[in-house]
Formats: sequence, C-alpha cells, structure tokens
Amino acid sequence: MTTPARSDHRRRTKILATLGPATDAPGMLDALLQAGVDVVRLNFSHGDPSAQVARAQAVRAAAERAGVEVGILADLPGPKLRIERFAQGRVQLHAGDRFDLVASSDAAPGNEHEVGISYLGLVDDVRAGDTLLLDDGLMQLRVDRIDGARIVTTVLNDGALSDRKGLNRLGGGLSLGALTDKDRELIGVAAQIGAEFIAVSFCRNAADMEEARAIARSHGCDAALMAKVERAEAIENLAEIIDASDAVMVARGDLGVEIGDAELPGLQKKIIRESLARGKVVITATQMLQSMVDSPIPTRAEVLDVANAVIDGTDAVMLSQESAAGKYPLKAVEAMVRICIGAERQFEPDTNFEQAQRDLQHTDQAIAMATMFLSEHIGVRAIVAMTESGGTARYLSRFRSNVPIFGLSRHVGARRRMALMRDVFPIDFDSRGLATREAARDAMKQLFDHGLLAEGDRVIITSGDHMEQHGATNTLRLLQVGSAGKAEGLGEL
Repeated sequence: MTTPARSDHRRRTKILATLGPATDAPGMLDALLQAGVDVVRLNFSHGDPSAQVARAQAVRAAAERAGVEVGILADLPGPKLRIERFAQGRVQLHAGDRFDLVASSDAAPGNEHEVGISYLGLVDDVRAGDTLLLDDGLMQLRVDRIDGARIVTTVLNDGALSDRKGLNRLGGGLSLGALTDKDRELIGVAAQIGAEFIAVSFCRNAADMEEARAIARSHGCDAALMAKVERAEAIENLAEIIDASDAVMVARGDLGVEIGDAELPGLQKKIIRESLARGKVVITATQMLQSMVDSPIPTRAEVLDVANAVIDGTDAVMLSQESAAGKYPLKAVEAMVRICIGAERQFEPDTNFEQAQRDLQHTDQAIAMATMFLSEHIGVRAIVAMTESGGTARYLSRFRSNVPIFGLSRHVGARRRMALMRDVFPIDFDSRGLATREAARDAMKQLFDHGLLAEGDRVIITSGDHMEQHGATNTLRLLQVGSAGKAEGLGEL
C-alpha cells in the first residue's frame, strides 16, 4: 500500500467522485484514483443495483492496482418526490395557467393541464397558498385548493417541464419518512458490496438515522452512517441528526430549494461548524463544479465555492454529475485537487481550546484533545494514531491544524473510513503481538523508511496500553526520530 510522499504540503481535504457512465470508460477509474479521488459515491437513485455492484467491484480492483485506500459511499435514493411522465415527454407551461397535480396511482400520462405525482400523500401535506417547486425550483406553482385527489395550482412562471422532475414544498413540512422499502432493500446491497459509508437521503431526525443503522447492522454491515441534510426539517433537528450519525453531508440541491438560495450559504457554514464541534466528518456537495459537465475548466465562482468550503473546514468536497456523466471527469478531479491545495495554503488554523468540547465521554477523545494542544504548543512534524477502528484519528482530525495525522491500522475497513477524514492519511500497520513501546518504535521506522519522517523530526504517537482493542487509546508519547528512523523518547502522558 502506497503512502503520501513527504513534502511541504500534502492535500488534506478529501475528494469524493460519483461514478456513472462517464467513469465506466476503460481506464477512467484508474485515472481518477491516480489523480486523487479518496472515496467514490455509488448513486443508487440511478440504474439497476447490479450495475452499482459491478462498479464497486471495479473500484476494489482499481484501488488494488493503484495501491491506495479508497472508500465506497452507497447513497440511498430516499423518498424523492417526483412528478410522473407526460404523454409527449415534455410540456410548456405559462404563468397564470391552471395546472393540476394528480395524487392517484392510476393517473393518466400528463399534459399541459395536469400530471401525476409519485407521493400520493401530498394532498394531506399542502394547503392553499403553499408554493411548490419543481425541477430544482425552475418551475413554481401556487396551491389554490385541494379537490379530492387533485392539487389545483396556478403556474407562477413560464417554463418547460419534462418527465420525472423533482418536487418540493417551499419551507418543507412534508410528512413522509426518510427510508422507503426500496432503501431498506438497498442497505442489504450496500452490505453485500462492503460499503464503508451509507448515506441516508432526506433524513428528518435522529430516528431516521437510528433505523438505517439498525437495518445495516442486521445485515452484518458496520458502515459509517451519513446523514444528508437536505430538508427544512433537518435544520430544525440538526443537533440530534449529527449526534446520531457518523458523517454529515451538506446536500445543497434540495436543501436550497426548500429553504431558498439566500439562506444556503449561512446554513452551509453552520452545518460544517456544528459537525466539527460534535466530532463528526462533514462533506460539502452538489454543483460544486457544475459547469465542468460540459466545460474543461471551472468558472471563477465555482473555484471560490470549493475554496470557501475548504477554508470553512469541510472534510471533503464532492463531484456529482461532473464525474458521473460529464464530458471531463478527470479534469474535474484535477481541478478539485488544485483548488483544495490552493485553499489549504491560505487556511490558518485557529483552534480555541477554551471553547473546545468539555463533556468528553471517552478516554480517546481526551487523548486527542491533549495531543492537539501539545502539537500546537511545542511544534511537531506529525501525529501518528495507532487505531483499530479509526476513531482516534477522527477525534484528532476534528481539531483543524497544519500537522498531518497518520492513521495506522491493520483493518482495511478502518483505513478506508479514514480516507474521508481531513488531515488523515491512512496506512496499513499491523501491531498484533507487539507491546505498545515496540509498536511505537516499529511505526516510526515504517514512516521513516517511506520517507514520511526524517531524522530529528518530533512526533506524537497515540496508542493504547492494550493493542487490538477498539476505543482503548489512553496514551500519548512525544518521540524524536533518531538515526535510521529509531525512536528516541522525549516524554509520555
């Protein structure tokens, strides 16, 4: 397994790329991993599950060839509200016209006067005066009245509408749950492919995340559960959702439609800030380099968007259509890499330990805080976290700093989960049969041999008195690299 080369700056922010037809081209997946993709996203909203299983197998093979740790994110469709199909596939609507949404399972193919909808319960969730948004807000309808199974609306703007476009209510408030029967089946597929992450779409509260976790565990799957924040209700329950999740995605598409574009920038910053404060990984997604679906270079506005997310402290940035179906998936990844590195050079960590979390519940959390405090005040070249599950590395990475964190684990699943954590570089290391001091010595030697440490470097190593136990980190050591990579003790806590 390869390791990151020693340099003045390594890219710390991680990159997710969605797989699709564009990445199925021969050699493309290998090129994307070589360019810097850390985690791939399988979007179960599109295509047959068997196609996603095949892509997952291709990812494992490509990662092995490239010698890198790559995580897989299985993204569940969730209860996406959509209109049904039109008889001619497309209609033109005009402001002021009546247009009915028909909540009936036997609705006829649509026309310029009406169309069926996928969520039949919508008639109970909306009231006269509500605004409904179709096709990511490009088409707006005002609800006039409910007439049996019909939602009678007035078109508010001219525009074209085609089959299966998304449907939202401005301000949220829809009663449907986050997990559909299809989602429950697809969690089993995610378990089958060994996904490291499962994303729950349109989650409303902690109960949605807990249900998804229970289903995953019933399949013997230990994937990290990721909450996609994209409903207005999720903002109201943000703290409990974060606490019930392992990772959080700022899903800006539907969220922006429901709450309005003007509110989105501030909420993005809030979600990132709250996720970090609560010790969770956070991803920023949706239309980050949208122009690169058709263009080989991003716009300046897109560059600033990605860079601002990095400066705000996001763990990862994500490509969706740009990599899945765009003309330039490789260039999109390369652009992400350049922007992340450029933004990180401008990033000035400002960890306020006075405001850091006080109600620490685990020893490894306390060790992580002590490690970061020490690293900022005495100066070290690197932090080395010997970890079984990756938990210690995650706690360490919540404190944004300029010090790289090498996450050493013998478990491939833990290394792939660490691939999504900012500042963390996962490395294969087997500590079985070693006492803690021997493990620290061997870890230093391995990093020295790979060119990641040099003679004279000071390093903090975190570990447990009892190796091979989850959550057992209770020790930090301050060491200095001697000649030939030998560890020289400076202190222990």
